[in-house]
Amino acid sequence: MFQAHFPLATLTTFGIQANAKLYTQVTCVADLVKLWHTPEFKTAKQRLILGGGSNLLFTQDFDGLVIHNLIHGISIEGESEQASLVTAGSGENWHSFVMACVEKELGGIENLSLIPGTVGAAPVQNIGAYGVELKDVFISLDAFNLRTGEIITLNKDQCNFGYRESIFKQVAKGRYFVTSVTLRLKKPGFHKLSMNYGAINQVLQDMEVATPTIADISKAVVSIRSSKLPDPKVIGNAGSFFKNPEVPEAKVQELLDENPLMPTYPAQHAAYKKIAAGWLIEQCGWKGRSLGNAAVHQLQALVLTNPGHATGKEVKDLAEAIQQSVKEKFGVALETEVNII
Repeated sequence: MFQAHFPLATLTTFGIQANAKLYTQVTCVADLVKLWHTPEFKTAKQRLILGGGSNLLFTQDFDGLVIHNLIHGISIEGESEQASLVTAGSGENWHSFVMACVEKELGGIENLSLIPGTVGAAPVQNIGAYGVELKDVFISLDAFNLRTGEIITLNKDQCNFGYRESIFKQVAKGRYFVTSVTLRLKKPGFHKLSMNYGAINQVLQDMEVATPTIADISKAVVSIRSSKLPDPKVIGNAGSFFKNPEVPEAKVQELLDENPLMPTYPAQHAAYKKIAAGWLIEQCGWKGRSLGNAAVHQLQALVLTNPGHATGKEVKDLAEAIQQSVKEKFGVALETEVNII
């Protein structure tokens, strides 16, 4: 059931060399229950739930227990004339899940195509792209309480979603193992497409699509993401390394006076706006640059890469150097999206 000194490089998209003191897999809730009763679980110094490994940077070996989530399954749990309730196991690959829903003509997550990771990580991050966030379609999730051994259900309000935020990154960090997620997805004729964000409309025009479907939106998003983001199978990376900072409007206006072409977007709070982190990083001259064996991608400054032999510390040092540059030049603090261990 347990493997000692387990290599983790192939289980993360960064491909950084690191070992887990102990490693185990779970394929169903019953596995979790059994695991919870073991002395290895009870005595572990620290525990890490590993999904797709796409939001993780190891800077050292992990001195604890890594629990690899392999809980699969997709099912329709309820239907109405307008929508279906779709439940997916938390270990399902997110993009594969999106494609399964698109194939069934269920709309709401097509703009989230090609986001790396698993279904279970989606509510933790409140993943979002091209004008859509998970919370827009989220109904509930089931989770295993790692402290008490109980299974609970949390609704949207209880998850306390924010911009790339949730209760699982706040007061409940490390407390729960998400086992399944339920979304409400709209049927054809009842779903309003979101295609005015980024280059979606332009790509649809290039595709000569006059009346787009959710499948067309998904194809457009995949095309855009593929053109900007490196394939982790080719070059190690974790997608966007930094969040777009939410900045008070007064500060944003001050920066716009000096940088009228600076991209900004609406924020969750009315008195704030989001600034494109990639633009800030590019203006500081980091796009395409390296520091040690770690690098900033030449096409997307938000993406830090491991071209082959970078250590986790080198990637972390590069991230900190970028944060310092942006702070000095613009007075804006960049937060990481990636979980650094």
